[in-house]
Amino acid sequence: MLADVLCVLAFVVIGRASHQHGESLAGVTSTAWPFLVGLAAGEAATRAWRRPAALVPTGVGVWLATVALGQLLRAVSGQGTDAAFIAVSAVFLGLFLLGWRLVAGRVPALRSRRASRNGGGGW
Repeated sequence: MLADVLCVLAFVVIGRASHQHGESLAGVTSTAWPFLVGLAAGEAATRAWRRPAALVPTGVGVWLATVALGQLLRAVSGQGTDAAFIAVSAVFLGLFLLGWRLVAGRVPALRSRRASRNGGGGW
């Protein structure tokens, strides 16, 4: 899902900028690919295309696969995987990959509540 890819790319760009590694295309690609592969595996495993905004199982499965496989692929490819980075990636990606789904899940409820207050007129 595009929103998930954007979340991973935001994580990579913010992380690289905060460590003064720069935002060159090669650098972003090098950092992003393990997480994007993990993301793709998580989306395939959860069949994310069926219910992309579902928190469970889609969001949780995508998040866990993105972090776990991303870290594993980083280790196999010789990139760093210290404990602090693992924790930061798990928290950041959790907030973003689960967060947009939480917000998306609230939008229909907010619309419904507002419509009922306005006599069914919608927004």
